[in-house]
Order: sequence, then C-alpha cells, then structure tokens
Amino acid sequence: MKRMTGAEATIRLLERQGIHIIPGIPGGTNLPLYDALSHSEQIRHVLARHEQGAGFMAQGMARTSGTPQVFMATSGPGATNTLTALADAKLDSVPIICITGQVPTSMIGSDAFQEVDIYGMSIPATKHNFLVRSAEELLTVIPEAFRIAASDRPGPVLIDIPKDVQTAMLEFEQWPEPGKPNPLPPFSWDDIEKAAKMINAAQRPFLYIGGGVVQSGASELARALAEKTSIPVATTLMGLGALPSDHPLCLGMLGMHAAPCTNLLLEESDLLIALGVRFDDRATGKADQFCPGAQILHVDIDPGELDKIKTPLLGITADAKQVLESLLPMVEKRPRRQWSERVSRLRHSHPLDLPRADDIMAPYGIIQAVSKLMEDDDIITTDVGQHQMRTAQAYPFRRPGRWLTSGGLGTMGFGLPAAIGASLAEPERTVVCFSGDGSLMMNIQELATAAEHRTNVKIVLTNNNALGLVQQQQELFYGNRLFASDYKHSPDFAAIARGFGLPAVDLDGHPDPEGELKRIFSEQGPCLIHLPVNASDGVYPMVPPGAANREMIGGAEHACI
Repeated sequence: MKRMTGAEATIRLLERQGIHIIPGIPGGTNLPLYDALSHSEQIRHVLARHEQGAGFMAQGMARTSGTPQVFMATSGPGATNTLTALADAKLDSVPIICITGQVPTSMIGSDAFQEVDIYGMSIPATKHNFLVRSAEELLTVIPEAFRIAASDRPGPVLIDIPKDVQTAMLEFEQWPEPGKPNPLPPFSWDDIEKAAKMINAAQRPFLYIGGGVVQSGASELARALAEKTSIPVATTLMGLGALPSDHPLCLGMLGMHAAPCTNLLLEESDLLIALGVRFDDRATGKADQFCPGAQILHVDIDPGELDKIKTPLLGITADAKQVLESLLPMVEKRPRRQWSERVSRLRHSHPLDLPRADDIMAPYGIIQAVSKLMEDDDIITTDVGQHQMRTAQAYPFRRPGRWLTSGGLGTMGFGLPAAIGASLAEPERTVVCFSGDGSLMMNIQELATAAEHRTNVKIVLTNNNALGLVQQQQELFYGNRLFASDYKHSPDFAAIARGFGLPAVDLDGHPDPEGELKRIFSEQGPCLIHLPVNASDGVYPMVPPGAANREMIGGAEHACI
C-alpha cells in the first residue's frame, strides 16, 4: 500500500510522465506542491518572474520537444496571469499543462484571499480543465490531462488543485499508467483514392501547408509529395521550415506579408491541397475571394476546422502524416511543365523585396547576418510585430520545429520566455529571439531568468521606439494619423540588460558590427544585441486587413496612400 499526500502524489505522477523541468512561481495556495517538488530528484524548478513568462517557457519546451510540458502558478493573480499563455497555446495547438493552487474547498465561493474561479475563467482558453475535489482524483486527473493535451489536435489543459486536496493523505495499491495520446483517428481509403485522383487531374495545383504538418512530423512526406508531383508549396506562418526555404518548389509564406508571386499564383491555382491548416484570415485575406478558381482538398486532425472557413470538395479528418504516407504511392509522377514555367516567370517578375538585406545595420540585414552564424538545427523565436514578419520573410528556415512564434493569438511578450524554454529543453543549441522594443518590454523581467540559468539565448532587439506595425497601419489606413503608437522616452535597453545580469552590446556606431556579432555568437550564455532602426521603415508587401490577397500593397511608395 502506498501512502502520501496529494501534493506528493502529484509530483510523483509528473515524474512518471517524464517531466524534468517545471517553470513557475510559488504562492500561498500551492506551497504544499512546492514543498513536495523540493524533494524531487528528477524535476528541476525554474523560478520565473511572472506566471505568463512561466507559461511561455513551458510553450518553448513543448514546441521544441513536441511533448506536453508543465508550469505552475498559485491562485488569484497567479492563476489569472496564466490565461494569456494558455489562450496562446490553444490557438497554436501547443500541449502544455498548467497546475494552479486554489483556496481550500471549504472556502471556494467565499471571496477568500486570492480566490478566483480559474476553472470557469479558463474554459474558453483551454482544451480541457479540471477542478480536483479529492486527493484520490489526482490519480486519474494527472494522466488524463497528459492524454488530452497530446491527443488529436494538441492543446493546453489546466488542473486547479485546492490546498486541502494537496495536503490530504491518500492510500492506493498501484500507480496508474502514464497518460498517452489517443490512437490516431481512422480514415477512409476511398477518400485517399479520391484525393489522389484530384491531384492527378489538376493542372495548376498548389500545396498549402501549416503547423499541423510540422506537429505530425510530416514535413519530409510533404516534401516528397511536392517533388513527385511538381507542385509549388506555400506555408502558413506556423508551417515555416516544413520545406527548406531555398527548395526550388518553396514559395514561402502566403497571405498578408507574402511574396507577391505567391499570392498571385494561388489566385491561378485549380486545386488547393490544404494540409494541417485552419484557413487563418492572415493567410487567406478575404476568405470568399481566396483561390477563387480552385477546388479544395483539406486534411486536418481537427474535424472542427473542415468546412469552417472554406468549403472543401473533399475534407479528410486525419493526421497529415498518415494521409501523406497513404497518398504518396497513389499520385502520379508529373513534371507539370506549363505550370512550373508559369511559377518560374512570376517568381522572377514579382519576387519578395528585402530592402538593404546586405546591410547589417538594417532590419532585414541583421536577420540575414544572424542567420549566417546559426546552424540549421538552432532555434529561432520572435515576439510580435514588424520584426516577426521580417524574420518570417527573410530568415532561411531549413528544418521543421525550429521556428517558435505566436501565430494565432499574436502575443507580444512571447519571444523571450519562449526562447528561455527552448534553451532549457535543448541547452546544446543556440536560441535567437528576434524582438522589438514594444514586445520585449511586455516580459522584460525574464531577462533575470535567462541570466540566472545561463541560457544560451541571444536577444536581437531592433528598436524603433514605437509600436511599428500599429504605426504602419495608422499610416496606411488611418490617414497617417499617428496616435499612441510611439514612445516619448527611449529606455537604455543595454543598461537594463546589464542590470539584469546579461552582457549587452549596442551595434549603433560600433566600428566592427560584423566582428562583434561573430564574437557574441562564439560565446555561450545570454546576450542582448541592440540595434536602433527607423520607425518609418514598413514591412511590405501588406494585404490590408479584410482585403483579398490580390490587393496587396507593394512597397514604400505606397506608404502615404
């Protein structure tokens, strides 16, 4: 017979799930859990400076490892601070598990100190959530949370554990089996045959692949399909890296900030093969005008995504990898010379323009300079804004799962803690966080965490002292009326970083910025690299929000329209 407290059982169950690192912050209602965690010889705790930061660290670990990861918070404000990280994980399908402390069950509903109904508040932000009513329930709830988080379309799960449940004693005979993902859903072979016929009959097909392909480990199969059938490939923001950016069939990202040729060619396609995508509005533009002449073949693990935005001629609820394995032998090897020549012509006539990409002191130039110092398996994170879109456009992604960005929720403040999490998961890799001044300040306190754990995170801060993408939209769509989008005071970010314990360099006016960058990347440990940029430098092309992708605004000459 095994006998222990609910808190001790929780930590042992997490150990049995293979958890080795938990970011979080203790407080009054989760101290029994922390006391039990202090005795663990397997799990290392990382003390974050904010619960949102802890959540993004867990995301960084989960996105790089592909397995569920855990973070902890106390009740009240600690719990509410987790909601943005949970909502972000839900939209980007990231398997994380948040364990919150709660006031004792006898005090729930009494407006006790630091009591909030995080169970109710987290319902729309999570895939599933639990309020644990007894210590015995932990034996089923913990494995079930891991099963749910990793099954089908992955997502976040919250477990709220009242303090008296943590301290209660429980007795049991055997440990439950660790929670594992459900078997993949079956699919119809008739659908695979229909899909193969659609691909074989198409004259101008296009592959549109997203994060679902990366998460299912189907990138190599997607590449094989493209090569066998000579089909060009566009990716969503989350799908970058599924195909090497320098592959002859790769046309990069589609949608709001895509290369003009990519959006124009999609307009001409007669078959859109959508794999692991959810037809996000930033990718499709005005949905009813997206690929107007194309039949749609849509494959996704989440049946709720089929027919939600665009009605497919054939929708298949299945894992992308399974479908591609079955589909590949059934499609014909075809050169599609006429379509390939058309693709080639538009690539040359309407390429993606990256101004001053060879100048390390320019926004695109610093991205390309950094890329030359990185290996293919190193990891890139970003915050949200112009720097995020520039990185998506300019960074030469060559491996899946190396690109961590907040795609669906678009959360400023994501980049730094996600980079810390990625570095904790893969300490042998260099992790670069491209950030802007607006985003960095939303979780800047985690610089202390990066310094404390000597994570090999290089923060490349392009500082325009403004909310650049907001300002760009005000210039373009609000009569150039700039309001509340620039800062009156510019902090000394290098001094701030040093204050948190990080080395920092300012490339502005440096006599040898290339040499300094090489030196920084040759050394282990975190560092902040500061580069001032011009707030008037927009990121183009840009499709106006709500417009069709063909209505993209092409470059700086349009900035005053």
